[in-house]
Amino acid sequence: MVNSKHIATFILGALAGLAAGKYASMSTEEKEKLMNSLKDKASNLKDDAVKTASEARDYFTELSKKGTDAIKEHFPGAEKWMNDIFATKDTAAAAPEEPQPQQNI
Repeated sequence: MVNSKHIATFILGALAGLAAGKYASMSTEEKEKLMNSLKDKASNLKDDAVKTASEARDYFTELSKKGTDAIKEHFPGAEKWMNDIFATKDTAAAAPEEPQPQQNI
């Protein structure tokens, strides 16, 4: 049974074959020009990705701070409430268990 994955594989293979044929028929000068163009595009893409990652980190840090400030503004007891919830769990997990008295039957 032929499905969309088979069709996509066939199309990608055909395109790769066409690209290889086109590259093989190019002159040495055209090949160098193409490779330099691809290197420049890859370098620009890498620079954009690094810049975007840095901006995203700053954006999410700022968003987290603004979200925390908004929660504190609209629910003033939120910080204490969260500390109580998580401190209770941490304290209960960290506290040593007291020995239970044994019952004689």
